[in-house]
Amino acid sequence: MINEMKDSLNIAIAGATGYVGLELIKILSNHPKVKILYLCAKKSSGGKIYNYDKKIIKKNLPKITKITSINWNNIDIIFTALPNGEAQKIAKVIPNHVKLIDLSADFRLNDFKLYKKWYGINHKCKNLINKSIYAITEFSREYLNKYNIISCPGCYPTSIQIPLIPLIKKKIININNITIDAKSGYSGAGKKIKNKFKFKNLFNSVSAYGVGTHRHMAEIDQELSKISHKKINVSFTPHLIPMFRGILSTIYLDTHRNINALKIYKYLKKYHKRNFFVKIAKFNTPIGTGDVINTNYCNISVCKSRIKNKVIIISTIDNLIKGASGQAVQNMNVAFKLKETMGLI
Repeated sequence: MINEMKDSLNIAIAGATGYVGLELIKILSNHPKVKILYLCAKKSSGGKIYNYDKKIIKKNLPKITKITSINWNNIDIIFTALPNGEAQKIAKVIPNHVKLIDLSADFRLNDFKLYKKWYGINHKCKNLINKSIYAITEFSREYLNKYNIISCPGCYPTSIQIPLIPLIKKKIININNITIDAKSGYSGAGKKIKNKFKFKNLFNSVSAYGVGTHRHMAEIDQELSKISHKKINVSFTPHLIPMFRGILSTIYLDTHRNINALKIYKYLKKYHKRNFFVKIAKFNTPIGTGDVINTNYCNISVCKSRIKNKVIIISTIDNLIKGASGQAVQNMNVAFKLKETMGLI
């Protein structure tokens, strides 16, 4: 489907009261080419969205309703920030003119058997998987307007792929030994974090989780393998840290014999020169999440290792924005031929 630029896009948001849904509302309510017609949630029907986040200052937003109340004839796009399995149900019933931009894992994996393996759910619309696009905007902008289902990557995979994909394309790193240590604020686990994690002193300690089993490994492996045309299995360990938002991924790489950290730095800087939301820090500079919080930027630093032919890359994003809502809006902008940065700066 090829989308023409419209004066205004009519939007529905499903999962409006979750962390990601609320961030979507804050971005889209200030977007000059968007009108929010529906805010949907399973609970609190008839309630006001302002009660969930006082930072939402836009007036005249619709009251919370159920998805069944949507008049699809009036909608151009539905954003789904729902638990895994729910967007599939919506994809089966929406008309062809409605674009689905999904922030769950429902259309991230190309193989429905892998989806069942990693998420424990039978895929409900297998026939639509190959009609969707897995979309980090920086790598997908040329194709977004051709798909009615846009699958936004997970937060960890976003922080990891933005620095890695160019290097794998260029064939200047060893793909057989990629090690990633990633840390995220607890908002990445959603509002029901206490039901998911029973760590002692959860909000006052650093906790490793999903060691060797985290679901995001499936999409990281899938996408990196596509680029390399060889099977890649990364070593990935995520951690929850005692702050609300932000991700810092530290990636340890082996390079080929004549490639050092400075060459990696120069290549990444050149590659991402056209990508407004990717910033490459000065060579060999430690970075943190502080500069990306509440933004759609991904900041990257390439650092030397004391070990020959090894490089350390640090990548930081806001998990709720570049890792979710902001990237979704960035994808929308490109798909509908709007300025890519619209509503995001």
